[in-house]
Amino acid sequence: MGCKLKLIMDSELSIGQVVRSRAGRDKGGIFLIYEILDSEYVLLVDGKIRRLDRPKKKKIKHLVIYHSILSEFKEKVESNQKINNAFVRSQLKEFLRED
Repeated sequence: MGCKLKLIMDSELSIGQVVRSRAGRDKGGIFLIYEILDSEYVLLVDGKIRRLDRPKKKKIKHLVIYHSILSEFKEKVESNQKINNAFVRSQLKEFLRED
């Protein structure tokens, strides 16, 4: 779709932000930030391997952080609306095609 991901130079994070793992066995994987635990850790989901019932706890320093924030996902998580793994996959579909 021509949408290029841009890196964020500062470490401002948000729920629904698109990130890529740069370390570990999930290296290269594209995820969404599901929850920000503290200044070092976040919980990540992709709807396939890292599902909503088992998000991945990951150190922020092991992530490439992009500008893209998926607002529909963010709004649903922050308002405690029910979401499912298919919704997460559909939100990430555009970004997975670029790899």
